[in-house]
Amino acid sequence: MYKLTQPITSTPSNSPTMPTTEETMVLLSSHDHNLSVLAPLLRQNRPTCQEPETLHTPLHKAILGAAQYLSISDYDLQEKKMKLAEQTVRLLLENGSIWNDLDREGKTPGCLADEKGLKGLYEILVDAGVRAELLFSRLDGYVSLGEGENEGEDGDEDREEDKEMEDGDEEVPTLVSAEPEWKDPNPITSPAYLSSRLTYHPDKLLDADLNSVMMSWETDIMRRTAELLLPQTPNPPSSSTTTTSTTTGPRILNIGFGMGIIDTLFQSHTPPPQKHTIIEAHPDVLTHHLHPTSPWRTNPTIEILPGRWQDVLPSVIARGEIYDAIYFDTFAEDYCALRDFFTEYVVALLNPEGGRFGFFNGLGADRKISYDVYRKVVEMDLFEAGLETKWEVVKVGDLGKEGEWEGVRRKYWCLDEYWLPICTFLGELEEGM
Repeated sequence: MYKLTQPITSTPSNSPTMPTTEETMVLLSSHDHNLSVLAPLLRQNRPTCQEPETLHTPLHKAILGAAQYLSISDYDLQEKKMKLAEQTVRLLLENGSIWNDLDREGKTPGCLADEKGLKGLYEILVDAGVRAELLFSRLDGYVSLGEGENEGEDGDEDREEDKEMEDGDEEVPTLVSAEPEWKDPNPITSPAYLSSRLTYHPDKLLDADLNSVMMSWETDIMRRTAELLLPQTPNPPSSSTTTTSTTTGPRILNIGFGMGIIDTLFQSHTPPPQKHTIIEAHPDVLTHHLHPTSPWRTNPTIEILPGRWQDVLPSVIARGEIYDAIYFDTFAEDYCALRDFFTEYVVALLNPEGGRFGFFNGLGADRKISYDVYRKVVEMDLFEAGLETKWEVVKVGDLGKEGEWEGVRRKYWCLDEYWLPICTFLGELEEGM
């Protein structure tokens, strides 16, 4: 589950340095999209400076400058100005602007572009985020979207190398912030989560630090996910000589039980599952819901496998199990875990003839641009693993207004729409899903 992941952003400095004269000119020419002034300045200045009062970077300034063009009534003039704005944004990114820097209000340039209705500029920034994440994911120094870790002892050395590169023939653009300063005082890791005490409430499951493991507002999402993972089987034709159906139910694998929302929905499917395997690692979940005398244990078609999926699944693969539907919804694991799961395990366990895979898509859900970047990244990684993805938008609504977050330490969802993924092997995705 990706509910504790922090935004893919750098934290704004509390005491930014005053920009030099040339840096001030970079900020002004970025706002005005004055390429004849900006381009020469960027040969000697990386566009990572910030306006002290607002913490606006050159990218923020370029977006705000473009917003003024929306009031131009002359379409041709407006289009000409917007092209200049796009050229400015691309130039800044090519020369080292950080696409996900935060201003004083905690907004990235992409957040501003989305607010102002600048769709073209927003997509440029999303693409920049995707390139950054794909680059890091293919390097040994991979940094997960959302994790703000200190550089460590090598940070100063890296900055010196960056400085030297500025004097070279070609500058390598900075795709993400080099110094994310945010650090969770109570970081949640998988070992810490598995050793923590969980508390079940009527509408939520919380850990000892009041982090939400699962919440009842997710039910509508889970219901639609179950419907798409397990399409209803048509009733067989009636027969005067046959009174029982020979239709067999699906084989299902779910990673992460939590409150049992989607597993309950799976069990209500028609026809019911012929095999339903549940892997759950947390002892409190096993004790509360999956104890030896619970209906989950006494149902002969349900198999409960305690433990981490990384430890359990090799034996499942070894015995030759194949599943028609696989769902993944763990907690306190990052995107690397999900990618490993569908790259190494889904391809071995999913029925090649029409099998479907889904996961809870909470990747970067604290802000729209992070969510859109993650969606493109995961779709590309799925495709590389031999899986194609179809998305369905599910309306979520204003959870804050509905009081869903009462008693929860930190909100993990801030968006109005949920992008629901359904994946199949290439060529197996049905039209009209």
